[in-house]
Amino acid sequence: MKKLLITAALAGFILSSCSQTQTDIEAQRMESATEADSSYVASIDQWHATRVENLQKEDGWLALAGLYWLEPGSSSFGSAKGGKIVFPEGTIAQQAGQFILEGDVVKLQVNQGVAITLNGEPVQQEAVVYTAEMEQPAEMRYGSLKWVVIKRGDKFAVRLWDAESEARKSFAGLERYPVQPEWRLEARLEQNPLPKQIPITNVLGQTSQEPSPGAVVFTVEGQQYSLDALEEGDELFIIFADKTNGTDTYGSGRYLYMPKPDASGKTYIDFNKAYTPPCAFTGYATCPLPPRQNFLPISVTAGEKSKH
Repeated sequence: MKKLLITAALAGFILSSCSQTQTDIEAQRMESATEADSSYVASIDQWHATRVENLQKEDGWLALAGLYWLEPGSSSFGSAKGGKIVFPEGTIAQQAGQFILEGDVVKLQVNQGVAITLNGEPVQQEAVVYTAEMEQPAEMRYGSLKWVVIKRGDKFAVRLWDAESEARKSFAGLERYPVQPEWRLEARLEQNPLPKQIPITNVLGQTSQEPSPGAVVFTVEGQQYSLDALEEGDELFIIFADKTNGTDTYGSGRYLYMPKPDASGKTYIDFNKAYTPPCAFTGYATCPLPPRQNFLPISVTAGEKSKH
């Protein structure tokens, strides 16, 4: 009888120990998951802080102050009203110079006494500021102004930033959804068997054929969705729309970058990093719009919001 009691007590002790061990394991798992979530939230917060910092830079989207389309031949510029290209009042001489568009080459002519620099060096009289062979746009500066020549389709334009712009001064930050780890989704890239291009239209109505490596496929609440991707260096660029557009988020969709798949073919699409296109902050951007196949029939309640 005594042996039976001892055996029963020992069995009870073992069961209690096992139960306690299992409880400890579950507690450790929950603690690890909480720590992982906290670390993830902190990483998204840091990403968002960098995003806000970039918007506020002297050459960020908030400082964009003009977009002037060039016609073949000479286009005068300055702050004088009635000119072909009118920079913000009081920011530069009334008659500062001319842009000359000849084929695919743009030249800058500077009027005497106007101290414009090109890539940090004073422009004496005339300089080439755009050719198709240039790796980086030539930067022209005067006072608080900076401008470059850009090409969109077969058109050329002068894009102007003003470090003293009102939008930059009055910026009050960005709204966003709470960070939600469940919107970081495992995905795969269904690669196109042959080189493929997809039409991308911008806010100017221009359509260009852009190379696409394939479609990013992911699952939300048991339903599979896909988004055509564009290639941006070591990343994939996604232009998408969803049911929050026009209410919580910007009406013309949002953007996000994601890593290319690893050797196993796996990657992640993180909608907590979905951000608002530049056109929400300025009328001088040339934002690409989501292609029809990238309209999601769900509400993506993650990433940036927009009141614009």
